[in-house]
Amino acid sequence: MITKLSLQDDDMVDQIWRLQHIAYRLEAEKIGFYDIPPLLDTHETLKNCGENFYGYLTEDGELIGAVATQKEAPASLTLMRMMVHPDHFRKGIAGNLIRYVLDDHADIPLFIVSTGAKNEPAVALYLKFGFIPFDTFEVAPGVELTTFHRKAEKSTS
Repeated sequence: MITKLSLQDDDMVDQIWRLQHIAYRLEAEKIGFYDIPPLLDTHETLKNCGENFYGYLTEDGELIGAVATQKEAPASLTLMRMMVHPDHFRKGIAGNLIRYVLDDHADIPLFIVSTGAKNEPAVALYLKFGFIPFDTFEVAPGVELTTFHRKAEKSTS
């Protein structure tokens, strides 16, 4: 089940924090860069990040996947964070979260997401959902980040 998460709920903030530390440590290992912003978060910085979080919860309320979005410009929405617990990889959770955001924000003309260029599973996921590489830049020596753009699907009605 996917639902909007509250950053006012201390238990939920703790679940998000734990999930992102597990998930982003794996990305850090993949790309060879450990200063990924979500790994530097505290509970307090997470609570005050200004992002909207959507979570994939098990029937008993355990958070096993989440995506965070932020409207940085009037005509675009940025997927700021995407995380899935490693025990639940390859179950379609990240894809379901992306589809949820795309459907829930159908009025937004442009979606933006970035990931480590060496994070092949994330790159493949974004390409699968119609994101197109837009820019690649070095964030640290030997560490590249790729930004992807996706234009909204046109209505066929």
